[in-house]
Amino acid sequence: MKGFCPLASGSKGNSLYLGTAHTKVLIDAGLSARMLKTKLEEIDVDISDIDAIIITHEHSDHIRGLAQLGCKMGIPVFANSDTARAIYESIGTAPKFKIFSTGEKFEFGDLEFDPFSIQHDAIDPVGFAIRTGSLKLGVCADLGFATTLVENKLQDCDYLYLEANHQVEMVHACPRPAVYKQRVLGRLGHLSNIQAKDLLIKLLHPKLKHIHLAHLSSECNVPELAEKTILDMLKEQNANVEVSIAHQDIISKNIIFEGDAD
Repeated sequence: MKGFCPLASGSKGNSLYLGTAHTKVLIDAGLSARMLKTKLEEIDVDISDIDAIIITHEHSDHIRGLAQLGCKMGIPVFANSDTARAIYESIGTAPKFKIFSTGEKFEFGDLEFDPFSIQHDAIDPVGFAIRTGSLKLGVCADLGFATTLVENKLQDCDYLYLEANHQVEMVHACPRPAVYKQRVLGRLGHLSNIQAKDLLIKLLHPKLKHIHLAHLSSECNVPELAEKTILDMLKEQNANVEVSIAHQDIISKNIIFEGDAD
């Protein structure tokens, strides 16, 4: 498949497929290899055709499949040096690492990745601005707040995968302990629906085609509420942009790249 598809998004596991005519990658591999194989088959991609796995950070819901995919299957794993070290400490073995430097662009096949720092409670977490041909895709989840750097890196995207994790009142009302609530609501936690809306206002431009709302909390958010928050904002801004939810348990809406990705 030539395009982009979130395979899973949320605290139980995260993985995104990105493919062009020449290159197929996963961004994160937070599900078992068996589950990723099944999900890829749903979009007519064979797991053996995956050329690389690109890692945002070392939390288990982003690297769960690496021992099988990276070590046993030998798929190269791109990560920054601190994240690679943390992955090794976590899974006890070293995949075939390809090290990138946060803040420096790198190319793989016909994809250009621009990894930028985000605020999250991991060792060196990143988001990505990705270019293929004339298209630009922004991937940014697991962040407590959006810095000026995040705003700058996500400008002029054709497609956005952006966190809308929680509704603040629902976090306060949930039965979780105070330490959980402090983490989620803190500057190293996760973006709320309102924070996602405020960021998106700054990112709107005529070429933006589609927004996936990502990493929704199963306890402290409702898909319809997250979607309505963004759709209401888009209506107020007179912006014609498609919005969909990046789901946890099922694959999400496929984005098929047309000729402008060549």
